[in-house]
Amino acid sequence: MINGFKEFIMRGNVIDLAVAVVIGAAFTAVVNSIVENLINPLLGLLFQADSLNNALVWQVGDAKFSFGAIIGAIISFLAVAAVVYFVFVMPMNHFKERAEAKRKAGQPDPETPETELDVLAEIRDLLAAQNGGSTAPGGSGRHSG
Repeated sequence: MINGFKEFIMRGNVIDLAVAVVIGAAFTAVVNSIVENLINPLLGLLFQADSLNNALVWQVGDAKFSFGAIIGAIISFLAVAAVVYFVFVMPMNHFKERAEAKRKAGQPDPETPETELDVLAEIRDLLAAQNGGSTAPGGSGRHSG
């Protein structure tokens, strides 16, 4: 039983998951700070967000339905999603595209893969260059068939 637990803990995906949770918690703090200290004050200039919690309340007996709080939560979610996308995702995608373009700049077009014939021709040309002479295709005296 102890060996099984040790094997489970030593798996790479458990460690990766733990790191992801810790980084996710730190990332959440950054995003929440941006939303609370930048986005919410900007939205506050447009309308009173605090009033949504007490607005659009429908009460039936003891049950209280706060549609304004739901709308406020949706606005908060959209603010967080916008910050994540525009501050983190979009610049990272742009960075990846630029890095990929630089990487592909020196490589042949991937839509025209190199064939075996191309590789053999390169080998023939390299051998000819090493031998100090040039050989024409089929000039080795061998008969191709």
